[in-house]
Amino acid sequence: MSKLPNPNQLVKSIDYVFPSKGWMDSKPVFNPGSFCYPAKVDTMKGLGMPNPHTWDPAEEDWNLPENWEEIMYNTLKDKLEKFRSFKVFMDICVRCGACADKCHFFLGTGDPKNMPVLRAELVRSVYRKDFTTVGKLLGKFAGARKLDKNVIKEWFYYFYQCTECRRCSLYCPYGIDTAEITMIARAMLHELGLGTHWIMDPVSNCNRTGNHLGIQPHAFKEIVEFLCEDIEAVTGIKINPPFNEKGHEVLFITPSGDVFADPGIYTFMGYLMLFHEIGLDYTLSTYASEGGNFGSFVSANMMKKLNAKMYAEADRLGSKWTSAGECGHMWRVVHQYMETMNGPTPSNMTIPKSPITGTVFHNAAATKMVHITEFTADLIKHNKITLDPSRNDHLNVTFHDSCNPARGMGLLEEPRYVLKAACNNFFEMPENTIREQTFCCGGGSGLNTEEIMELRMRGALPRGNALRYVQEKHGVNTMACICAIDRATLPPLADYWAPGVTVTGTHELVANALVMKGEIKRTMNLRQEDLPGVEEDE
Repeated sequence: MSKLPNPNQLVKSIDYVFPSKGWMDSKPVFNPGSFCYPAKVDTMKGLGMPNPHTWDPAEEDWNLPENWEEIMYNTLKDKLEKFRSFKVFMDICVRCGACADKCHFFLGTGDPKNMPVLRAELVRSVYRKDFTTVGKLLGKFAGARKLDKNVIKEWFYYFYQCTECRRCSLYCPYGIDTAEITMIARAMLHELGLGTHWIMDPVSNCNRTGNHLGIQPHAFKEIVEFLCEDIEAVTGIKINPPFNEKGHEVLFITPSGDVFADPGIYTFMGYLMLFHEIGLDYTLSTYASEGGNFGSFVSANMMKKLNAKMYAEADRLGSKWTSAGECGHMWRVVHQYMETMNGPTPSNMTIPKSPITGTVFHNAAATKMVHITEFTADLIKHNKITLDPSRNDHLNVTFHDSCNPARGMGLLEEPRYVLKAACNNFFEMPENTIREQTFCCGGGSGLNTEEIMELRMRGALPRGNALRYVQEKHGVNTMACICAIDRATLPPLADYWAPGVTVTGTHELVANALVMKGEIKRTMNLRQEDLPGVEEDE
């Protein structure tokens, strides 16, 4: 990893003056810090990925298979035939530039090829050359070019500078989703054995153990029980969550990062406290112990495979419906792809109905999965839980709309409703940086890796700038979110762009405010930090 410049140095280094050389004639330079490390050969072999081999992005020779051109031509042809949207996206762009300044990576790097329109041209130009008459006849004059090894390198360089956040699609007058193009381009690169370590290792772990971190079933259970001990230390209440038990109404699935990593563990503790308080009939699974889906960063087939485990486990355990925790790509996959990929849910599953309020979640009729924030908002609306927001009065809270729940499933108002019930001091970031227009954390889609930290901080510039604005104007010291990846990527973002801001999950704040029956006097929050102005009874 290259040395990280300070924020002022980074901002001054951004040059929005376009180079005089044409984009087809400029080649990416693979300097340290500009690319993700390759996946291990054994990992690729274990997943049955095509053409696993040793290669180094910084080297001239990537050891591509001898017939790599044939592989890529056939793969592109297959994608065009299989995915109608991809074919449409290749044909309808008029290069109006409406998306150009909407990408956080373009704003943070100034690199024209990080404009969504030009990033898509990296593929579209090859499509024109081989699959359109005008491209075959006029070549470069029609914006067409031959696929060569430099183009492959260019694809790897720039399609791993896209977090698939879909902000560009929001502004495209034709509805072109450049994230879909990124997904297909990455899938094509995988046909040549070109994958990244930070994506393929979690995929391998999930394929083997059911979660991205490779946590074994017994270890998963032990970690959860340890977190229950921490809950007892704070509240005086002993929680004994069920594991792998058949016959419960709800199967609850959470991102494994919330079980294993700080600060996600406090969000997970919040789930357990909430379920205990309302007496929810639920079970956890140590086999479907991951809601997230890194398969979406690899290929449609891998996304389908990793998604299937959740519903297979719901079927095995006889659960009527599922609820799931605060996650990002999990919810995009479930809401936008699951029914097409995996077909109808198991026959034993029903449209989710809250056993506490009686609310029927008709929006989950196809997926049979309710977002935990929807569920909690419904509880609050029907006065089924008691919250004391004054316990969070030392916090000035803002909310980061996680890209996939916001743009992928329209989960915009429910988190805010919950936060305003749990906190007295809530402040929005600027209007053009939230809700549907939210900026990405800069580390989604498998880019949350240390070796590209400068690139991540460049991509994080727009969100960091908005966060610093509310920090300076309103004294914001806490940023909540509803995504496990965000809870991993936002702390370094905040430390870099807005030092002093802490990152939390929404349900950590809910749990701190939750008044539980039989609890001891709260003197600490879930992080076992003393609450201001509260002293222990003698």
